[in-house]
Amino acid sequence: MLPRKTVTAGIAIAVTMISVPALAFAAKGATAQDDTPYSIAQADAKAVAGPPQGLVDAMSRDLGISGQQAEARLVNEAAAANLEPALRAQLGASYAGSWVTGPTSTPVTATTDSSQVAAIARTGVQARVVARSLGSLDQVKATLDAASTKAPKTAPVWYVDVVNNTVVVLSSSPAKAAAWVKASGADTSAVQVVRSAEKPTLFYDVRGGDAYYIGSGTRCSVGFSVTKAGSQGGFVSAGHCGNAGSSTSGSNRVAMGTFRGSSFPGNDYSWVEVNGQWTPTGVVYGYSAGVLPVRGSTVAQVGSAVCRAGSTTGYHCGSVQQLNTSVTYQEGTVSGVTRTNVCAEPGDSGGSFISGDQAQGVTSGGSGNCSSGGTTYFQPVNEILSTYGLTLATQGGGPGPTSTPTVTTTVPGGTWAADTTYAAGATVTYGGQTYRCLQGHTAQPGWEPPNVPALWQRA
Repeated sequence: MLPRKTVTAGIAIAVTMISVPALAFAAKGATAQDDTPYSIAQADAKAVAGPPQGLVDAMSRDLGISGQQAEARLVNEAAAANLEPALRAQLGASYAGSWVTGPTSTPVTATTDSSQVAAIARTGVQARVVARSLGSLDQVKATLDAASTKAPKTAPVWYVDVVNNTVVVLSSSPAKAAAWVKASGADTSAVQVVRSAEKPTLFYDVRGGDAYYIGSGTRCSVGFSVTKAGSQGGFVSAGHCGNAGSSTSGSNRVAMGTFRGSSFPGNDYSWVEVNGQWTPTGVVYGYSAGVLPVRGSTVAQVGSAVCRAGSTTGYHCGSVQQLNTSVTYQEGTVSGVTRTNVCAEPGDSGGSFISGDQAQGVTSGGSGNCSSGGTTYFQPVNEILSTYGLTLATQGGGPGPTSTPTVTTTVPGGTWAADTTYAAGATVTYGGQTYRCLQGHTAQPGWEPPNVPALWQRA
């Protein structure tokens, strides 16, 4: 690797250093002279003036900088992004890349032509003179890309490093990586092989209703994502799907996790701890209904609407018929399940039963099918959570103060509104009557108080 060059004696360096307060002040709309550095970017920089405090706090926490430095970074980074296209065009073939550096993101642009230093500096950006243009580095990387199928598994990452004016290959076996680079035909003088233990993998979301596979091929459906202290978290499903210790893979056949607990018959529940490639999320994939939020696990009462998501038949709805039911399968009796008239078929086992945005349980078994209709039983989710010390993964329990405003279509003469989250005990008016909420839920069209006695009672 050739070392990065800095302009020395004989080449005039003209670097304009901008103080943080001055730049931030100018970006926030103060009157600036025409020659003020970053004047090109001031319009864009105004967009980040006065950033949300949560953003500033997160940057301070994760980047190890002060709140003032975080605000200055936002302004300077917006300015740098605005200036980059103009500098790239101005420098042409000599352009060697741009970046920001330091706690307040000082902009830097590199060039292979030392005569361009003064022009770069006049924009308020620091200049660097380097050996290779960005175009030449991109060509080196493109050569490696063309040989990617022959890259050793120990060299999973390569990239253009504009700061150090080189192409970097990360590898746990530098000798193998260097041999591959040479065989690819790339300019080896422009490549630096760096020892690294990185082993990149894809990340996937755990969603209720999605398929998963047990062992060599049995398929079931995810119930609900859960978290557990000291664990990667995972999901709950049916007990008859697998035994403790059984391995699982996702619908994409990527290794997913291991059954940590399972009970069947007597009960029909289980929980699977996932590996680091999978992230439990508080949603259910409702197939034709889209991705649905999970915000709690309040028990739906008899007569309530309830829907089920499963990997064989997708999303189907019906109603709760009876709670605390015992059902006998060929393998034995399961007690404490809920009976519904929602249809299901093999492979839907373990899938999500949800009422509104409230998790209800995991699919156990039943009779019939989704062509002629049927009866399906689910294992209540709250019992599973309690048994294994799990916490339901949710989307926060309803709209928060920073959420997108909720559309509330108010009924004339009443305060009830669809798409509004109501807590148990809340009162509304509808059609000239007052109603008291019996269980927390997010109202939906069709769930007007007179229509859902399981949710509302006249006060």
